[in-house]
Amino acid sequence: MPIPDEPAIVFLKPPSCVLLEGTEPMRGPPGCTELHHEIELGVVISGGGTNIPEESAMDHVGGYVLALDMTARDYQNIAKQKGIPWTWAKCFDTACPISEFVPKEKVHDPQDLDMWLKVNGEVRQKTNTNDMIFTVPYIISYISKIMTLERGDLILTGTPMGVSGVQPNDQLEAEIEGVVAMKFTVGDKL
Repeated sequence: MPIPDEPAIVFLKPPSCVLLEGTEPMRGPPGCTELHHEIELGVVISGGGTNIPEESAMDHVGGYVLALDMTARDYQNIAKQKGIPWTWAKCFDTACPISEFVPKEKVHDPQDLDMWLKVNGEVRQKTNTNDMIFTVPYIISYISKIMTLERGDLILTGTPMGVSGVQPNDQLEAEIEGVVAMKFTVGDKL
């Protein structure tokens, strides 16, 4: 895919998507047969705003989480074929497992973080956030021109190569090296 001039895909996830470590297994929506992982840096907004200038965007950041944007790929492919929104593919319960909150003071530079994801001990995704197409300040500014950001909003910043499927009972482990780690299990049914 060519590199876009601006973020090409922005979508919302309801709070019911969030899954905290140790609470329950992740699962796909009913009938899902292709559940995929996408590791992402999550930016937690501390102070809302609209039309936030890129230069002051980091003043609106409270901290970060490591996140998985779980996607029902079979649902997404059907939606793409029909030309309809991907809501059901991205917004099901447990579709956004996250780590514990990391205050922004503990992250020296959000554009220089090593991250990885393992499934059953095998590395599937590995990246540094300096490979992101758009910087955290740019993403915050861009979104705030479309919708008002509120305290507590969570922005996922995009995933690197290596997205792949998971199966029931798979063990997922992810880390922002030296910052935060998390482990999740896929439920016994997708």
